[in-house]
Amino acid sequence: MSAPELSSQGYERIFLAQPNPMVALIGTIAIFLFVAYTESSRIELPLAHGGARGARGRYPIKLIYASNIPVILMAALLANVSMFSMLFWSRLDNVPLLGGNWMLGYYDAGSTRAAGGLAYYLSSINGVGDWLLPMLSGGYLDSYNSGLSVDKSRLQIGLHVLIYVGVMVGGSILFAKFWIETTNMGPEAVASQIESSGMQIPGFRRDPRVMKRVLERYIPVVTVISGATVGALAAIADLIGTVGNASGTGVLLAVGIMIQLYDAIGREQMMEMHPVLRGFFGGE
Repeated sequence: MSAPELSSQGYERIFLAQPNPMVALIGTIAIFLFVAYTESSRIELPLAHGGARGARGRYPIKLIYASNIPVILMAALLANVSMFSMLFWSRLDNVPLLGGNWMLGYYDAGSTRAAGGLAYYLSSINGVGDWLLPMLSGGYLDSYNSGLSVDKSRLQIGLHVLIYVGVMVGGSILFAKFWIETTNMGPEAVASQIESSGMQIPGFRRDPRVMKRVLERYIPVVTVISGATVGALAAIADLIGTVGNASGTGVLLAVGIMIQLYDAIGREQMMEMHPVLRGFFGGE
């Protein structure tokens, strides 16, 4: 084997090959920084107390308004699809319509990962070795999915990537809307909470209906952006791989917990500061 070929394989192993390629490390750091930035991005609505003059506050509407909950629910849903498809294929194959139905998902002998069907297209992707390398190299393609022609395999892999990313983003948006409405974070519920606390938006009449209309300009849009962002981040993390082969959902959850812990420590430190210093650093 010539020296250029050895060098090419060496770079390929360092940057792309499993289990811990360099692209996974770079991707994990980039996702961490992006999530940290988006967590700090917010719209702050000014509030004033209707009875106590000079009493002011702010209601923050974060860019990641629905947190990481939508992508966690979406990952659980896709895991259930995979589990039930494998159950119907291997154990409940005598069930009418669903049992042994290859359209729901079929599995190779001894494998727990779908080789085709709906379960395959909704299954998670584990780094570039699962999609990019098989599409670029015939050698990887042979080991990835033997028994199919090269064109058909590449088409199948491409559809898998597009469908998985689309389902993660679209499903996360739906779950974000569902989560906001069921946890009293929607415009109507937030308007009632603000009104019951005696606060109001300066320049607007103190009326829950007026406040609801103001909040409807922001919360529904931010909810969609929030769901799409976390869904896309989780899907991209799965596509490029992460350090330790963690899932994209796991990376988002870990980063979110770290940021919340940092914010909690910062608030505790802020409470111990002198009021002048607290105001200087942005505390209330």
